[in-house]
Amino acid sequence: MKHAMFSKEQNRPKLRAAFIASLLICIFVADTVTNFEIAFAVFYIAVILIAIGFLSTRGVVVLASICIGLTVLSLFLTRRGSFEAGLFNCGISTCAIGITTYLALKTVAAQAAVYDAQEQFARMARLTRLGELTASIAHEVNQPLAGMATSADACRRWLDHAPPNLERARLAAERIVSDAKRASDVIVRVRRLAKSEPPHQERFDLNEAAAEAVGMAEHEIERNSVSLQMNLAEDLPSVMADKIQIQQVISNLLLNAIEAMTGVPSFKRELAVSSSRDDEGRVVFAVADSGSGMKQTTIDHLFEAFWTTKESGMGIGLTISRSIIEAHGGRISVTSAPRMGTIVQFSLPAAEENET
Repeated sequence: MKHAMFSKEQNRPKLRAAFIASLLICIFVADTVTNFEIAFAVFYIAVILIAIGFLSTRGVVVLASICIGLTVLSLFLTRRGSFEAGLFNCGISTCAIGITTYLALKTVAAQAAVYDAQEQFARMARLTRLGELTASIAHEVNQPLAGMATSADACRRWLDHAPPNLERARLAAERIVSDAKRASDVIVRVRRLAKSEPPHQERFDLNEAAAEAVGMAEHEIERNSVSLQMNLAEDLPSVMADKIQIQQVISNLLLNAIEAMTGVPSFKRELAVSSSRDDEGRVVFAVADSGSGMKQTTIDHLFEAFWTTKESGMGIGLTISRSIIEAHGGRISVTSAPRMGTIVQFSLPAAEENET
């Protein structure tokens, strides 16, 4: 079967060449036996258009030259009609063949340029996607890695006590294991997000997930002398989403808020975390800081990949956060004004009663 298909593919160029040769002969004979007044040679244009699809540029030029040569030869072999009319028609046919060849080759060249541009664009898109994936993994894994370093340092301190506090050291070691698993989960989730796969879905309490995320950021909150206020609404419905990804979003918003307040006095650093339910029945989570705020021109670029106002930032955190929230059917927004702080909030659809 394969041998037959290969033979068929191998014979196609020969069949095409035979077909074109047959057309050339037919047009040449018809042009020669008819009167000078009949410009039968213009049908060589059809031969050029047929050949343009599978001949190279050089091959098409050679074929066009052959058509022009046959047109001139037919002029001298024709015996009937007015020679002046035949000469005029020969000139028209020759010009038509030349112009058609030129335009056809220009069209093919333009199409080739478009294909090359599309390939370059696709290659650049893949490289950009790879860069975003690399940056996102580095950004998201950095948080559990920082937690592992903090827990390892705490574990060492508890073991250095006299006598060693084994219970506290054990808890610190457990946190290291938990953060290591979390880092692995983050990589899996980010790869799934990069491949546009549907997110993992599970029913969970957003307040509990937020409390866990705040607990992981507790060290940064204390280190930066931030006053924390939590206003989590009671009796909120559960959400159906990827808990790890939503916690990564919350952690990112918390760290962004903490960093936004580094430029204000420590006694003014207030971080407010709240949850509520909007008029549409969606669960809303918000993080508000008392930092210096942002102008609208800055807010317009916040969700663009690799755009950042931080000297050491990668500009990928909010881009990933928006991708995660929107992948779960939610919305995320930023409200801010100079010297008035910033509020970042997202909403998620409440889980249906029959969802498990």
